[in-house]
Amino acid sequence: MGDHKDNGINIDPAYVRALAELLDDTGLSEIEVEDGERKIRVARTLTAAPVAYAPAAAPVAAAAPAAVGAAVTAAPAVDSFADAVKSPMVGTVYLSPEPGAPNFAAVGSAVKAGDTILIIEAMKVMNPIVAPASGTLKGVHVENSQPVEFDQPLFTIG
Repeated sequence: MGDHKDNGINIDPAYVRALAELLDDTGLSEIEVEDGERKIRVARTLTAAPVAYAPAAAPVAAAAPAAVGAAVTAAPAVDSFADAVKSPMVGTVYLSPEPGAPNFAAVGSAVKAGDTILIIEAMKVMNPIVAPASGTLKGVHVENSQPVEFDQPLFTIG
């Protein structure tokens, strides 16, 4: 297929498709590329529903006291996210260095400042997200291979 002309700009449909595939591969919601006077922006609406953290924990606490500890670790109250380390970028979270490997850190384990807790892949670059301080990993608020948005709570160290 050749280039299409729209408002005086040559547009290569294959290039636009490649950008759209890049959005899918990275979990990004939009990408913009500039080349001289030509500017292409490709965006998509994320269809994943936001994760409800606190409401799911309340019914479990009344029904099964033994399951409360696990539910609170996986879905702490919204107020507890005030101290959470938040995502510095949009991307995909990985809790281990490679598929099948153990996680960088487990909930309840001691971590030191600078220890890698997880990585976020953005634009095919693996970005380590490290513990800002020493302490105990109190909770991980994301799942492996989950797309994350900027400023989304990732983990809590206490």
